[in-house]
Amino acid sequence: MSTLNKQPTGIPEADLAIIGGGSAGISLASQLYGLSAVIIEPKTPAERDCSWALWANAEQQKQLAPCTKGRWKQWRLIDHQREIIHRSDQYSYTSLSAAQYLSQCENNLADGIELIRASAENIQVRGNGGSFTAAGQTYSAAQLYDSRPPTMADNCLKQHFLGLEIRTKSPIENPEIATLMDFRVDQSRGLHFIYVLPFSDDLLLIESTMISRTIEDKNWYLNAIHQWLEQQNIEPLETISQEQGVIPMDRVEPIDAGIANIGAASGAVRLSSGYAFTNIQAQVSALARGIRGGQYEVPEPIAPSLIRMDKIFNAVLLAEPELGVSVMMSTASALDANGFARFMLGSASLLDWARVIMAMPKLPFLKQVFTP
Repeated sequence: MSTLNKQPTGIPEADLAIIGGGSAGISLASQLYGLSAVIIEPKTPAERDCSWALWANAEQQKQLAPCTKGRWKQWRLIDHQREIIHRSDQYSYTSLSAAQYLSQCENNLADGIELIRASAENIQVRGNGGSFTAAGQTYSAAQLYDSRPPTMADNCLKQHFLGLEIRTKSPIENPEIATLMDFRVDQSRGLHFIYVLPFSDDLLLIESTMISRTIEDKNWYLNAIHQWLEQQNIEPLETISQEQGVIPMDRVEPIDAGIANIGAASGAVRLSSGYAFTNIQAQVSALARGIRGGQYEVPEPIAPSLIRMDKIFNAVLLAEPELGVSVMMSTASALDANGFARFMLGSASLLDWARVIMAMPKLPFLKQVFTP
């Protein structure tokens, strides 16, 4: 068992400290053993609860089963002209409870790994490590990692949403299909869609999601949700919970660039989609393996070539927002279900990429390729 050592000053010293116990921080901590570590996180899992999503393969489905809220082998994208339905034999679109996932990781911490429910303050960086205070106690660590959420510029491109988990008065149609994007909503302020995950025939999560630079008033999202429900003849019985979020789709700044950052602050959010869970899991698993071998460098979460492609895609959305719906629908139409899942996961094959490129309007993308 590894325990915190006392320095001559009486300050507890750990091999490693993780500031922030969200998705990246607690996932990394849960894969460490044979060393001493502290995780500093002020919020409980219940206070951090929200829905996370990914395309999960069979192995991931088994691993994540205890915290899975819903899983769909079919998903769809729809606009005023067509509906595209994918059915996959390899992936399930999976919704996770953040609270259950975080609790599971916290419960699986090895001996010598201590979770401190407090904020880190007075952080002093020394080389790869440093010291800080938490809950009135000063700590020191030979290696620091920071997983606190990064900051984003006010005018950056972002994905922002408000969602309601509701119970309906009567059963809905096709609860076996997740609606990833329904574009039959107001497109005047940016790329806007309704996202619907039916957890059963009378329980669903519905979100009004916008990709733009400007965050809207809360009532704007709520009105879009209620209008969509009315159009689908879905009558809510009760609202169970509400969640709201903003995901950067542009460059972000870590809270402290002097510390090794992991998760979103290190660039783990996919710029073209806002998905991050799979990238974070791959990054921290690789980092944990490195730590066990004495290597503490943080792996890049997303390949530079993919980041470049995503930036071009986002630049097209900003320059010609009226193309957003057709670009999304064309991407889904060009790929089968497994190819679409791979594309969204960032692991598309060359053939997947070729199909997507052939389906895109060429001139808008070429303009952005050659724009400095």
